[in-house]
Amino acid sequence: MVILWALMAVVMIGAVLGPVVLRRRRGIRQVLPGTPEAADPAQYGFRPQETLDIRLPGPDQDLLDVLDVVQRSQDWRAASQLLAGTDKHGELRWQRVQAFAGAASLELQQRPGEGGRWLRDWRAQEPKDAGGAAVHAEFLVQQAWRSSTAGSDDFRIILEEARSAVGQAALLAPGDPVPYISELAVARGLGYSPQEFDQLWLKILDRAPAHMGAHLVALPYWSEKWHGSRKQSMEFAEAAAARAPGGSLLSALPLFSLYEHLPEVNLVRNFFQSQVFTRALEGAQFAAQSAREDDPVLPHVRHLLVFFLVSSERWGEAMHQLVRVDGYAGALPWTMSDDPAAQFAVYRALAVGGYEANGGSPATLRG
Repeated sequence: MVILWALMAVVMIGAVLGPVVLRRRRGIRQVLPGTPEAADPAQYGFRPQETLDIRLPGPDQDLLDVLDVVQRSQDWRAASQLLAGTDKHGELRWQRVQAFAGAASLELQQRPGEGGRWLRDWRAQEPKDAGGAAVHAEFLVQQAWRSSTAGSDDFRIILEEARSAVGQAALLAPGDPVPYISELAVARGLGYSPQEFDQLWLKILDRAPAHMGAHLVALPYWSEKWHGSRKQSMEFAEAAAARAPGGSLLSALPLFSLYEHLPEVNLVRNFFQSQVFTRALEGAQFAAQSAREDDPVLPHVRHLLVFFLVSSERWGEAMHQLVRVDGYAGALPWTMSDDPAAQFAVYRALAVGGYEANGGSPATLRG
């Protein structure tokens, strides 16, 4: 494990240079690209770092096509049509609302005063469009977290506006959990009491009790960093996993709880051999194996599995997850970095190097 953490430190320093790792039977180390023995991710069909899509955790071609049309034309109608045809109880609607809101927020960041005009037009021209209201509410949530410091006056003002927008969106779409999922981030930022949070959570459970996206957004509230503790976070995750229906990804939630508290657990000797880690990892692997391949939240689980499998030097298992999510870096833990694509590429290079250092090759992975 010492070798892994030392290597990670070296590789992360050189991430912007496009790290490549040397494959050897008894260890891995960073080398320059082009070195004869360098492990090359491209040999596995992995995409170049500069082409990784950081907007999404996995493929949604309909969404990407519509985003392209909307951002090119600044006409919101294609987005409205896509959301109107997306099941309001499913995970896909949540992800698409997030994606549209994130696109508008990034546009505004890049072109202040001008970017995201299509969303403003959408709300002005069709104020009763449920999709537009949901995207606007989520947009305000993302703006608060992206453009201001948590706890500041600006932060609270934007989140208060987001709370009002959530209420409007919920009235326009009875039964839709998405506006309330957006409010979960408002609750965390504004410091709802546990009783207030529970009331909000019950509204979501009434509408979509097994919604994995909702659980992912709710989990940080109960973490040590916000309004709970490591114990409360794990209890929330394990309770959800215990009631997970067949084929649900909720069994992976304890692994996300561990990630929420990673800075501390990394200090624990032999953490990656601990029972709590093994149980959480196995639960996430079981969830990934049992879920539908087209489950839109499955890539979120696979990305986190890559992170933990590489961290615990389980190279082969990491590679089998990588081949299923490569091309995308819009998920935890990569999105916590200023450069998600570079962070993903670092762990991918580590996985390839470790895999080949232990006798793996493109041929054995395909087999």
